[in-house]
Amino acid sequence: MKVNYVRQTVLPLLAALIWGTAFVAQSIGAEYVGPFTLNAVRSAIAVVVLLFAGAVFKRLQKEPPAQSPENNPHYYRDLAIGGTACGAALTLATNFQQAGIATTSSGKAGFITALYIVIVPVLGIFVKKRVSWPIWISVALAVAGLYFLCVREQFTVAPGDVYLVLCALCFSVQILLVDHYVEKVDGLALSCVQFLVVAAVSGILMLRYETPTAQALYRCMWPLLYLGVFSNGVAYTLQILAQKGSNPTVVSLLLSLEAVFATLAGALILHDRMIGREYAGCALMLCAVVLAQIPLPSRSGRKAPESK
Repeated sequence: MKVNYVRQTVLPLLAALIWGTAFVAQSIGAEYVGPFTLNAVRSAIAVVVLLFAGAVFKRLQKEPPAQSPENNPHYYRDLAIGGTACGAALTLATNFQQAGIATTSSGKAGFITALYIVIVPVLGIFVKKRVSWPIWISVALAVAGLYFLCVREQFTVAPGDVYLVLCALCFSVQILLVDHYVEKVDGLALSCVQFLVVAAVSGILMLRYETPTAQALYRCMWPLLYLGVFSNGVAYTLQILAQKGSNPTVVSLLLSLEAVFATLAGALILHDRMIGREYAGCALMLCAVVLAQIPLPSRSGRKAPESK
């Protein structure tokens, strides 16, 4: 019982804390290197971390998992296709996010990024996923929150805010892809391949559009290591462990608290300050995120199907 409690509660909270504070590391990194450079380096570090973690877990397993080459004759094909698709969506998401963070506060970026928790079930309509009425209320709250966060008095939206909204959309696509392929292949292997794709594509774009220097990379070495080891490597591993045999609604709700941690970290570490309407937008978006994760019991008393 205690093991299940730790897995379902403590692990996703740690992942949310890591992802939330990672917005601070991204903000610091943006002062020294471009988005393609930062994502190429952090993803390359993540590949090394996940390869090590995968080797450790493989030694600890007494028998092959359900998602393994022994149990799936098309395992490597699914891994290649799934990893490439997830990696492409994650490449767009992380680079849009980094471009947005360069022009806004970490707390604001965290709340706009958290919009993926509302977008995911809405996109699920196109793959015949049922969407309950609380989700539509969540969408309305999120749109109102985005208005207070992003739209200024002159009814203009900053380019960084647009990048972050696009980031949330791309993260939503990536989550749906992972949700599909993780049933066919090992989760750690899928994460490793997707980060390999992010590192490769971002590296090519870095060489084409940016000119990183060794001095700049050295000056943001610690943020890069934090992002690569903890944000990409450790946090994704914690998420996978937390979801094993746990209530997905509870885990997703706890993971969504990364937006709150991002705001707190930005205020404590970077001394970010937002105006009243932006705090109101954060509150509305947090309500939307929470409401989107509350299961709606069916009239027959059975648990309603998951929207995700």
